[in-house]
Amino acid sequence: MPAAALVALLALSPVAALAQQRPASPAKPAQSAKPPEPAPPEPDGPPYEPQLLQLAEIMGSLAYLRTLCGGKEAQDWRDRMAALIEAEGRTPQRRDRLTAAFNRGFRAYSLTHRACTDASQEAASRLADQGGQLSRALAGRYGG
Repeated sequence: MPAAALVALLALSPVAALAQQRPASPAKPAQSAKPPEPAPPEPDGPPYEPQLLQLAEIMGSLAYLRTLCGGKEAQDWRDRMAALIEAEGRTPQRRDRLTAAFNRGFRAYSLTHRACTDASQEAASRLADQGGQLSRALAGRYGG
């Protein structure tokens, strides 16, 4: 009995129905579809790309935590990120990577911090220190 039910279900499934359909008119020869042009390869990022992405992620984390805790400078982190993208986002792919890093940092803390707590404030303080050290190191080594 279960086998009969399975056969009945398969017969009624859209896949089986499509397999049983026949074209109403003779098939036209396939037109030679031109494959889409591959995107030009992106130039290698600068040597400081990993640190820049880490900084963007820290900025996203701070944007979330400062907003959560009602910090006066909460919007500043979004503005700083916009300035970073403006300065460093030379290609669409690079802008996407920077934006994704910011969003990753924002989401990471939004999953674990639902209310402003001492731990949230401590995390924001540590992240601000880490971001400051990272930005000074980048500016000292690569200029800016």
